[in-house]
Amino acid sequence: MVDAGDNVSVLLCVVGRVCGVTQLRDVVYVVCGASSTIIRFSSKTHERLADINVKDLSDPRDIAACEQTSQLYVTDSLVCMWRVSPEGEDIKRWWTKTPSDTFNPWTLSVTSSIVLVTSFGTNELMQLDAAGEELRRVPLPGYMGAWHAVELPTGTFVFGHHNTQLNDQWQVSEVNNKGEVLRQFSRSLGRYTPHIAVDSQGNVFLADFDNCLVLLLDAQLALRRVIIDEHQLNCKPQRLCYKEQSGQLLVGLDLGGVVSVFDVLRP
Repeated sequence: MVDAGDNVSVLLCVVGRVCGVTQLRDVVYVVCGASSTIIRFSSKTHERLADINVKDLSDPRDIAACEQTSQLYVTDSLVCMWRVSPEGEDIKRWWTKTPSDTFNPWTLSVTSSIVLVTSFGTNELMQLDAAGEELRRVPLPGYMGAWHAVELPTGTFVFGHHNTQLNDQWQVSEVNNKGEVLRQFSRSLGRYTPHIAVDSQGNVFLADFDNCLVLLLDAQLALRRVIIDEHQLNCKPQRLCYKEQSGQLLVGLDLGGVVSVFDVLRP
């Protein structure tokens, strides 16, 4: 059973708005807008660790970690992605768009060793392997602009997006690898759903930015409950990262450079 717990800790970032948060083993990694620094904290003590400076990182938009490759992946300025080792000893510009490519790397997630990336301003998803080689692009319906996507255990994709056919109403949709819509959720959402996270059962954590909530949907995209409310957050949720083994949900907040840590797993 997943529910909101009472144990909440706060990690403070000294640079502006949180644009990405992830965890690899016992370290939490945070990127902030227009900063070349990856900020690190201990997930156990919340102590600040040594930062990683990525010299040519210009404007990070998101960060994700891969347990299998022990690497971090960062989208940058809508033009490239970086691969960074956990201590920062190995930093590589991992993927760069060509001048003729319309794909603008925005947010990303990792399933096994496959990186899934959304594109700002175009209606498609892209999958890359651990070497940065493109595996496929998933075309999305023209009315969908995906903000953040995650591959489910079933091999389908769930993501938050606006719907231009419904006056830019925000929805959560699941599509197959052909981009065909399987199911959708749109009740009670604000104008912006920037990030999602999923567990091994396909349950979806959803950042409802405008309403200052984190929602829990089941594997059929039906609303189960509000799992974190505006009183617990005190600010709009911008990024999510769920660690199922520990039952902790990391929530990067829009203002103040704060990541809140919620215990959302109960027996």
